[in-house]
Amino acid sequence: MQSISWVRRRLQRCAARFALDRRGLAAVEFAIILPFMLVMFFGTVEFSSGVAVDRKVTLMARTLSDLTSQSISVSDTDLTNFFNASTGIMTPYSTTPTKSTISMLYIDPSTLAARVQWSQGAAPRGVGTTVAIPSALQVGDTYLIFSEVSYKYVPTLGYVMAKTGINLSEVSYTRPRQAACVIYPTPPAGAVSNCPKL
Repeated sequence: MQSISWVRRRLQRCAARFALDRRGLAAVEFAIILPFMLVMFFGTVEFSSGVAVDRKVTLMARTLSDLTSQSISVSDTDLTNFFNASTGIMTPYSTTPTKSTISMLYIDPSTLAARVQWSQGAAPRGVGTTVAIPSALQVGDTYLIFSEVSYKYVPTLGYVMAKTGINLSEVSYTRPRQAACVIYPTPPAGAVSNCPKL
């Protein structure tokens, strides 16, 4: 009997010492918290990159409409230069998933419908098609430069955000600055070209 009680007392003392022993506690807690800390860290990095890319997409759309609105007429070379200048904004992010389009809209005075007069870019709109614009811009017998940019942002680590990517898009409207409209293509020297009203 004495040997059994001795073993029992010995086990109780070992259990008490084990319960009071705090060595290795920090390592165990760190091992439990580490996955959550990594997810939060990489999630913050990816979210910040996504916000930065979204801001750059907005700047691209504004740059395209702004550069086009400063011209009286544009040629294919001018539009190519505008697209190249706008894609430079995306640095250091990839420009491959970028799709941008520039269109000129005429607002019909009787219906206030915005109709495409010309359109160039990755997904040009058909001439004469209508585009929905904000009511504040619906001023009859005026023109608007309309730019559209879309970008597919694919996170570096797909485990934190969408693996397939997030579609970002932005539009911008600008009134022509040098003339009533921006003519495309540039008319030959000496030729008179009126603003189209389709």
